[in-house]
Amino acid sequence: MTEYRRRLVDDLIERLLPELPALFIVGPRATGKTTTAARYARTVVRLDREAEAIAFRADPDSALRGLPEPVLFDEWQLVPGVLGAIKRAVDAQPTPGRFLVTGSVRGDLEGELWPGTGRLTRVPLFGMSIREQIGNLGASTFLDRVARGEELPPAANTPDLRGYVDLLLRSGFPEPALTLSAAARERWLESYVEHLITRDAEQIDGGRDPARLRRFFEALAINTAGIAEDRTIFEAAGINRKTALAYERLLVNLLVVESTPAWTTNRLKRLMLSPKRYLIDPALAGAVLRLDANAVLRNGDLLGRLLDTFVASQIRSELAVTAARPRLYHVRQQQGRIEVDLLAELGGGGIVAIEVKASSAPTPDDAKHLATLRDRLGESFVAGVVFHTGPRAYRLGEGIVAAPISALWS
Repeated sequence: MTEYRRRLVDDLIERLLPELPALFIVGPRATGKTTTAARYARTVVRLDREAEAIAFRADPDSALRGLPEPVLFDEWQLVPGVLGAIKRAVDAQPTPGRFLVTGSVRGDLEGELWPGTGRLTRVPLFGMSIREQIGNLGASTFLDRVARGEELPPAANTPDLRGYVDLLLRSGFPEPALTLSAAARERWLESYVEHLITRDAEQIDGGRDPARLRRFFEALAINTAGIAEDRTIFEAAGINRKTALAYERLLVNLLVVESTPAWTTNRLKRLMLSPKRYLIDPALAGAVLRLDANAVLRNGDLLGRLLDTFVASQIRSELAVTAARPRLYHVRQQQGRIEVDLLAELGGGGIVAIEVKASSAPTPDDAKHLATLRDRLGESFVAGVVFHTGPRAYRLGEGIVAAPISALWS
């Protein structure tokens, strides 16, 4: 049996479970939700197994009664009625540490009718970051380090450009990242995409054409970390706008596409309000587009997009455990006057602005948008970071540093 690899959210679960009656651990399929949650449960109910699901489908309140707690309900979306039973149980007895619920679709699919409001506390779990993969959990999160003004040194054995591409194609899914050979990993990721487009999509939104959904997912993969117009995406996929919007909503609900909103402020005029679309793991782009490292390195535009997607995935995995309580945005002013890949708005209003460059030695010119943002925002600008593929960190101006991407896990 493979030894458990501790996750960043373990500390959070251990703090919350003694105080809250139910935790809702939500994230993409195969990111380790069940493995992590099962460590805290006395009873595990696998709702993807018909023999276990049938009683909860027939009478969830009765089936729930008397189970040794904490009880873990895995893949709740297959028997949605179990959430109502948890709500009623918590309402009747709101003692801490009673339930854990995991799922690989968004928990708000039923809108205002969703019974978890006020009863289930969300704990997001995305793919394994590199710091989780190498077991470096003792350090503070990247954004907390930046907020405290700490330096951002490279990690030991920091990769070169090809090394970063190899890392991003390795994925953050625990099984392929930690246990599989390169050939097996490639097959696993291709199978993941196939399963996503056929079985997973059918379960929550039947009637979708898998061939057209695949073309749409390919179009999103090509444009990951981009703010492409809707028309660009749906014309590339050969579908109409209505179908494209439905497909995007489906993939967002399946937690494999994330829409990062545009940041707005009255200190900047003519800001674009379109969201920035990311695949949650750059390796999914590699799988659906059938790319290896050489193919990525030959395509400068796609290389930049995948590095941006990779950095976003590393930061996203830390958000739930970051003391500064950040929210992620992007910034783009019309006509390209200011473009910032990621902007983290910290609790209290401080701003950390991030650019990602496929360069080993960015210059002050690469930080010009960050400098403009710094000058416009004044004291609320905490820091600017230009991530790059080189080996060292250095200053690019007042409040702005160039840092190796590996500083994320150093």
